[in-house]
Amino acid sequence: MTATPATLTVHITSFSFKKGLPEDPSGNGGGFIFDCRAIPNPGVIEEYKALTGMQTPVIEYLEQQAATHEFKVHMFALTEQSVKRYIERGFSNLMICFGCTGGQHRSVYFAEQTAAFLTQNYPVAVHLEHREQNVMKKYAQV
Repeated sequence: MTATPATLTVHITSFSFKKGLPEDPSGNGGGFIFDCRAIPNPGVIEEYKALTGMQTPVIEYLEQQAATHEFKVHMFALTEQSVKRYIERGFSNLMICFGCTGGQHRSVYFAEQTAAFLTQNYPVAVHLEHREQNVMKKYAQV
């Protein structure tokens, strides 16, 4: 039996609000823009300033924050609802964006977490971009 290719592509972007909102690559409009600035900022702590939300010390710091857990629970519930429905309806694109002050710590962390969660649980392709870090990744469930 061969795997069915993903029909839904989820575009996930981390960004800095200071540099403007991300463009919608699909042209369809819609999706989510989550503001991560309510989460404690590791970027104001000297030992984390040069790191990003992809690195273990920042990940551990953020995962110790109650606000991170609460935000993630609600954000996953919202995005899951759309992903399930978009798959059912045969939609091809969904955009999920995470913004913070510099686009380096919190937004990157939540974008990474969301990409991992979706590829582990749904037959989707994920295009992940950390805009301010100039990093792009592609994932597909196998």
